[in-house]
Amino acid sequence: MQCEVTVHMSTAHTSLASDEDKMLLGLSLSHIFRILEIVFCALALIIPMFRGPMYSPYGIWCEFVWVFGLVVAVVILVFEKCLVDKPVETFVLKHSWADLSCGLSLLSSLMLLSACLIYCTVFVCSICIADIICAIASILAFGVYVVDAVMLKLKCPEGYLSSVRGILRFSQAFVACLIFTAVHSYFLGVEEQFRPGGLIWCILVYVVCFIPTVVVIPLHLQKCVDLLRFCGLDKLELVLDIVAVALYISAAIIWPLFGYKNYNRDTYLIYRIHDLNLVTVLTYVNLGLYVADLIWTLIVLCKKR
Repeated sequence: MQCEVTVHMSTAHTSLASDEDKMLLGLSLSHIFRILEIVFCALALIIPMFRGPMYSPYGIWCEFVWVFGLVVAVVILVFEKCLVDKPVETFVLKHSWADLSCGLSLLSSLMLLSACLIYCTVFVCSICIADIICAIASILAFGVYVVDAVMLKLKCPEGYLSSVRGILRFSQAFVACLIFTAVHSYFLGVEEQFRPGGLIWCILVYVVCFIPTVVVIPLHLQKCVDLLRFCGLDKLELVLDIVAVALYISAAIIWPLFGYKNYNRDTYLIYRIHDLNLVTVLTYVNLGLYVADLIWTLIVLCKKR
């Protein structure tokens, strides 16, 4: 009898300790992560503002990433603390709130990684104290988002955004945004003679593929507006992927062909070579993502038959 009482007290003590670990001042571990994400993203965003607005496309991208990470953390924290997540899951989302939260955390982690690499490479120097602090805040935000995303992913949420297909789709949009940033930087730094029609075609390819990619994501997430009732979304994605692969193959050939055609080490175009290289690499990366998505879509359609 005494042994049973001891075991019961030990179990109760362990349960109490576990609850204390999960809750701090009424906040769960997930909520603490969200608060840290808000603080670090806000800090990374505010520090460069004291020097005035960003004019570099890469700086504008970093600011956009910090704003995105800040908004995602604020919205998820407010919805969960106000218990709005359950009604949203019931009446708006096709899948679970955990899937949406996990997917947005994964996307934020990916975007913050790019912001950390870009800001540290382009703006940080050994005597730029403010930029160093900003970079540290961005890296800390990235670290917290990664831990939060991994913990959410380990719970194996069922849905679209945190699945392989969802990750592939928002990765395509993310890479396209980086391409737009590098293309903008390149076109700002060169004269008209270095903007041939072939490069304009590539820009059209990136835009044409980007728009439907972004539109498809909310169609998978929400159930309020069913625009594809008579046409399967998987079939639409199959067409999208086939067109995107064909267009990106053309861009993967044309961009290097026309971009490096006028490249000469005796001209100032050498200062834009990093933009040319970045667009070239990211074009091949997105081509690979669309090919992978095409294969995955074909597998899904074959399993449904």
